[in-house]
Amino acid sequence: MEAFAIVALISPRERVMRTLRGEIPDKTPFTIYADKLPRCPAERELRNRGLCLVERTQSYRTHSPNVGYRQREFTDERGRRMMRGAHTTPYGELSTVWEPAGFTNWRHEYLFKSPDDYRAIRFLITDTVVEPDYGSAARLQSDLGDDFVVRDQLPLEPLQNLISSYYMSMEDFGIQWMENRDEMLKLSEAFADVARRIYPIVANGPLEFCNYGGNVVPFVIGPAVFRDNYLPHYNEAAEALHAGGKLIGTHLDADNSMIMDLVAQTELDYIEAYDPGVGPPVRDARAAWPGKALWINYPCHWHLRSGQEIFDGAAQMIREAAPGDGFIIGITEDVPDDRWRGNYRAIMDAIDAGGQA
Repeated sequence: MEAFAIVALISPRERVMRTLRGEIPDKTPFTIYADKLPRCPAERELRNRGLCLVERTQSYRTHSPNVGYRQREFTDERGRRMMRGAHTTPYGELSTVWEPAGFTNWRHEYLFKSPDDYRAIRFLITDTVVEPDYGSAARLQSDLGDDFVVRDQLPLEPLQNLISSYYMSMEDFGIQWMENRDEMLKLSEAFADVARRIYPIVANGPLEFCNYGGNVVPFVIGPAVFRDNYLPHYNEAAEALHAGGKLIGTHLDADNSMIMDLVAQTELDYIEAYDPGVGPPVRDARAAWPGKALWINYPCHWHLRSGQEIFDGAAQMIREAAPGDGFIIGITEDVPDDRWRGNYRAIMDAIDAGGQA
């Protein structure tokens, strides 16, 4: 009888998960946020070559039973389509205005208008009720199959909620941090209390890994604020999630030069969306964060380079990450429609070549 060799194939999903756990994969994983890649023949070709799509969801849901909410659409004086949302609390109304803009929104008005809003915002936060939503998360993971990974998501870090987000503009954050820090820290602690109710839900849920917040800009907050107001929350969340066998990381896509040593002190398992085009290169990040997986975003401005340069950039990073344990190339931002097909093929070519020219 003729003998046949059985070759074990690693699915894209398993390749990513093994790499996040610090193992050396058969080749560098390549991932793209699912909503950043149109469904088309080129997408199918890339998935056939091992591309893994990242679907982001939550294994819990939240609601505020004692806060009213209404929303309406209107046209401003310049003819732009705008949306207005208003929360009604026992301490007054909080409103926000935004402009839909394709895949994103432009925030024109934040909830915080003056220090008179602190009590209402604090009530809005503390009124949050958190409930598991395991069925939806498990079905999503089952339905998508082995060329997807499904990632859970904790809220923004407590203080990060107040920086240029739904609640407060970056300008107001800076002013209030200097003039009303005690009130700001009360809001931060209220957000932390909500997060602590979410930790065990995610830890006991069906998904294997989770991001905690992200989009931190070190040049805005500085190392001291990161050390005192971010690092302890990462470690508290990591302790809870590790107890449930889950991996935890965060989305650090700015220049992290000034906090590299502090990130090393966290118990995070991976750093996602790391941009070696604006911060330290891959080799330096690997040296600074031993034991943490490095899940980069292929630098946005590199996508304007030639196909050969795209290949060379990916190959260089793969060589810097050798032997490849805990290293993933990802796409977490939008890439021009006339560039992504060729660029993603060039990155995949570099992966298939093992980083060699």
